Amino acid sequence: MKNLFRVLAFVVQCAVLGLAAAFVIGLAAPSFAERVRAWFGVPTPAPSIAAIPAPAGTAANPVVHTTSEHAAAERELPLNAPNAPTSYAGAVSRAAPAVVSITANKVFSTRQVLVPTNPALQKYFPGIAIGPPTTQRASYIGSGVIFSSEGYVLTNNHVIQGAEEIQVVLYDGRVRRAGVIGADADTDLAVLKIDADNLPSIAIATDPLNVGDVVLAIGNPFNLSRTVTMGIVSALGRQLGVSTYEDFIQTDAAINQGNSGGALVNAAGELVGINAADMQLPNGGNLGIGFAIPVHTAKAVLDQIVAHGRVIRGWLGAEFADVSNLQNPSTTRGVAVWKVYPDGPAQAGGLRPGDVVLAINGEPIAGLLELRTREAALAPGSEVELSGLRNGQPFSVRVVLQERPQRQTGA
Repeated sequence: MKNLFRVLAFVVQCAVLGLAAAFVIGLAAPSFAERVRAWFGVPTPAPSIAAIPAPAGTAANPVVHTTSEHAAAERELPLNAPNAPTSYAGAVSRAAPAVVSITANKVFSTRQVLVPTNPALQKYFPGIAIGPPTTQRASYIGSGVIFSSEGYVLTNNHVIQGAEEIQVVLYDGRVRRAGVIGADADTDLAVLKIDADNLPSIAIATDPLNVGDVVLAIGNPFNLSRTVTMGIVSALGRQLGVSTYEDFIQTDAAINQGNSGGALVNAAGELVGINAADMQLPNGGNLGIGFAIPVHTAKAVLDQIVAHGRVIRGWLGAEFADVSNLQNPSTTRGVAVWKVYPDGPAQAGGLRPGDVVLAINGEPIAGLLELRTREAALAPGSEVELSGLRNGQPFSVRVVLQERPQRQTGA
């Protein structure tokens, strides 16, 4: 009996050692274990579903997409968040040296006004000017962008309008006086010229801008030079009614007083716009709604001012409005004529108030912005055919354009 017990113990120990050895070999050399099984005709066990996860997208392990991911997949837009830049220092270092601070010293003439203290009398005598006019000086702060190493600087017209003296502070601290080469009130742009050596210039974006693109606003807000704020393009083609030709870029990058004339650049540090305006609360708080003039408009204005001292545009001699502003429009596209200037091209050609212009030279017009852009691009002296509806009936006239009169603005 005692010998039988020893034999059984020996067999159990051998079995345990064999299982242990097989386990170690299976982990260390799985291919050898498979060959051993093949020698003895033992089938290879199927893998456990619980142990090995199924491929993504199978019934066992479906891929869950969010709504935004489905939309992005349909648009084939990359969602490479891990590859998104964590810093825009490179873009800033490329663009910021070409952004300058501008101080415009302006002179105003004022007179002392005597106002009655009695509120009842103020209704009839709101104020009486007394004494001779006095002169006051004030300084306005803005920004500008160096477009070329020759020293041409682009800024907003409202920054330097009426200035007696303009000073430009370069990125490296140098201070230079600037002369006005020309201004264009219709786009609120002005071109300055400074004399300095080793001037940087900004790179101009050539790729189209899209809503959602990251943009950086660089300028001099509240006289805090070399300030950079970041946002995205919120909308394109905005019209605010503050100037004649408007095609604003809307952005939520902070644009404050002093940013006017500064640079709006993309994530590569290339210029996409000239910062021009913002919307603020009554107490001066920033709403995160800023506007910039597109770079293609700014570059076209600069080139014409440098070449001619002014911007030369075609002029039809009439004022127009989108048909959507009419009470009972006869069409949903085109522009309505609401004023024809005496002795102007439109009057000579037979255009009348109330006409709805639908096409220029046979090419349809969607609205006011398109008409103004195409009108401005036409050379003075060229003849165009305007066609549309007059009292609901088709009409056509031929108009010889003149040069658009320069808009006059006060100081």
